[in-house]
Amino acid sequence: VQLQASGGGLVQAGGSLRLSCAASGRLLGTYVMGWFRQAPGKEREFVAGITRGGGRTFLSDSVKGRFTISHDGAKNIVFLQMNSLKPEDTAVYYCALDTPGPVVRTVSRFYDYWGQGTQVTVSS
Repeated sequence: VQLQASGGGLVQAGGSLRLSCAASGRLLGTYVMGWFRQAPGKEREFVAGITRGGGRTFLSDSVKGRFTISHDGAKNIVFLQMNSLKPEDTAVYYCALDTPGPVVRTVSRFYDYWGQGTQVTVSS
């Protein structure tokens, strides 16, 4: 299984970005796709997760109300829509896959596959 993340960039505070993560390879049964982020000098933190088909989602308190996670089950793509971005959202964002899930877990060690990361920079 491979994960390919895209969509990062530079945006002003209050702006929006949409990240995408495409999963390729053999995906059977249940799984959870998640997003984590890591800012310089900080530990990687959970941002959002979604079960296959989008039945269940979970977002961290720090992004709730501003970020939305969605999933195209037919194409195995997960999206992270980020609105009202703040400078503290600046980080490298990683998508990850937890097989078989089936519940959204917020701890990175449960995720088996990781994308390469995409930089998000929010200027003040």
